[in-house]
Amino acid sequence: MAIEAGLIALGAGLAIGLAGLGAGLAEKDVGTAAVGAMAENEKLFGKGLILMVIPETIIIFGLVMAILLWVKM
Repeated sequence: MAIEAGLIALGAGLAIGLAGLGAGLAEKDVGTAAVGAMAENEKLFGKGLILMVIPETIIIFGLVMAILLWVKM
């Protein structure tokens, strides 16, 4: 049981860690483009904000997977 619990905890940690890494990498590119677009045209703030939120969903999926793994423990 101890090794199984450790592997599940490792999987949960990897799920949230890799999801966070992926979200960070995606948000870097999207954020750069959004800020550049907003610098040229202030009316694009809303669209830029929405585009910045989309990569955040990746980390929510990772968190959900980690919670599901934790509940299974």
